[in-house]
Amino acid sequence: MDEKVEFDTLEESLNRCGSNWDAAQTHGLLTGRLAIAGVSAGPDWLLQVLEGVEEGNTLHAECQKHLDTLYQATFWQLSERLSEFEPLLPDDDDDVGVRTAALAHWCEGFLHGLVSAKHSDGLKERLAAEPLSDIIKDMLQITRAGLDEDFDEEENESAYVELVEYMRVAAQLCYEELADVRNPKSQEK
Repeated sequence: MDEKVEFDTLEESLNRCGSNWDAAQTHGLLTGRLAIAGVSAGPDWLLQVLEGVEEGNTLHAECQKHLDTLYQATFWQLSERLSEFEPLLPDDDDDVGVRTAALAHWCEGFLHGLVSAKHSDGLKERLAAEPLSDIIKDMLQITRAGLDEDFDEEENESAYVELVEYMRVAAQLCYEELADVRNPKSQEK
């Protein structure tokens, strides 16, 4: 899948069309929803991100096009299991403080995606068991991430890179761990 949406492009598009979601939250929400619902997560996710946005204007259509591309790319990255999943975050050229705030927003969206869907008893049990319960706790901690004033820029940068890599792997692991929840029929064979 070659087509992808850049963070700044999606951020601007969401702002212009009037969405209450930012780019990082939007991608986190999508990733959490895909982990639980798979391909069927798209319509509800799209409605949630574009809630309150007037459908008839061109800004809505442009934003929806970016969101459709993001959905397809993210689903492909997760479902192909090629370790190509990347959270949608600002470029490395941006200030580490800006990137850290976006990282916290991504985790907020991801957690919202996990908990805002209808939950069967089986899903509740899976989310409460390891390793998913640990990932959820860790992501909750990351929602409060910020720069450490006692660290220099290089140390803050290093900590940011480690958190992004953890998030990347954790999101993929959640997707893998919830495969039987997304496809209960395939587990009955």
